[in-house]
Amino acid sequence: MTYTALLRHNRNFRLLYIGQTISQLGDWFNAVAVFALLLDLTGSATAVAWMMIVQFLPVAIVGPLAGVVVDRVDRRRLMIITDLLRGALVLALLVIRRPDQVWIAYVVMAIIVGAQGFFEPARTATIPNVTSADELMPANALSSATWSAMLAIGASIGGMVTAIAGRNVAFTVNALSFFASAWFIARTRYDSTPATGPRPTGFLALSGITDLVDGMRYVRRHAHVAALMMVKAGWGLAGGVLLLLTVFGDRVFPVGAGSAGGIGVLYGARGVGAGLGPILLRWIIGQDPVRLRRAIAGAFFMVGIFYIALAGAPSLWIGALCVLLAHFGGAILWVFSTVLLQLEVPDRFRGRVFAAELALVTLLSSASSYWTGYMLDRAGWSPRRLAFALGLMFCVPGVLWLIVVAKWQEVGVRTVTPDAATPPADAVGSKYEV
Repeated sequence: MTYTALLRHNRNFRLLYIGQTISQLGDWFNAVAVFALLLDLTGSATAVAWMMIVQFLPVAIVGPLAGVVVDRVDRRRLMIITDLLRGALVLALLVIRRPDQVWIAYVVMAIIVGAQGFFEPARTATIPNVTSADELMPANALSSATWSAMLAIGASIGGMVTAIAGRNVAFTVNALSFFASAWFIARTRYDSTPATGPRPTGFLALSGITDLVDGMRYVRRHAHVAALMMVKAGWGLAGGVLLLLTVFGDRVFPVGAGSAGGIGVLYGARGVGAGLGPILLRWIIGQDPVRLRRAIAGAFFMVGIFYIALAGAPSLWIGALCVLLAHFGGAILWVFSTVLLQLEVPDRFRGRVFAAELALVTLLSSASSYWTGYMLDRAGWSPRRLAFALGLMFCVPGVLWLIVVAKWQEVGVRTVTPDAATPPADAVGSKYEV
């Protein structure tokens, strides 16, 4: 299955993909403009740091509720509603003119990110419903590569638009991107209502507590699902690397009189690596679950080794190569764990599983970013020393994953390789038999 064939023949995925692309392009426009707004009105780097935390934590807070909602309601309508809500909220940023109005930006972005905590699990849970088994891997690889491309393109163009036309133009573009995404998703036609199982009645059921507990029991009964959910959490454990790239561009590899050039090169390398990783590995190892699981440990070590190499990089371009190769591995972690969960988790549990996974990774990324900033500003660590420490940190989940896979092999875990004839997960139950 080629990417062009996937987009040409699968109308529902094509529309979902176009909406995602436009929305993510607008997101990066908005990110640059919001940071510029805070720096212009407050002159404080701390204000930007708090905004970075605001862009993580709401997802962790709404995660449990979001999972229950995604597994209860029409996912297509939920994505449309959250897109429209986010588009309307972005327009509220246009009223900010003075330092005493900066609080509006934090409130607006917190709600927008909270809405994203509903949208993303719904979108991820929807992909298996609009693709066949042989389309699942290329669909996720293409989505990941597009996110990376939008990072590189959107941040670059967003910076130029903000500098030339002003922040309000960037905010307006982002709002329009959400409205456009909602329009494309509204044109899809598929059964977007989650599969339902036995549902108890009473207050606990109505409040969602029963569904939440049911989801927790499902994960507890299926240890391999819990392990797969922790893959992205392992990435989040050292999520401070994203803050570190900014510091490297500013203090270690400055270009000219400012920091923007170095930061742009490193973030561009991040985007290229994240885009190439799943695309190239898909052609090498295919969609066999056994190979996907084995590749995860190697990807953790790949990220760790090249961030350790970044600690000793003598120049910006060698540093950028290290970042590119590190995020090549990072994208493999993200895409392969997503595909394995989509193959394994029944439709009626997908929303809760993906919402919990997203909440966990954002929570750990927030903590890691705070720790990275603290070690730089308070403990006096150099950026190179931190790169070395974070690189070593990535090796820890790699070792743990090797142990988990070895344990599965010891107890005789058998995996059904998906193909076009594989029945849905709900029909066959777990693909892992111990």
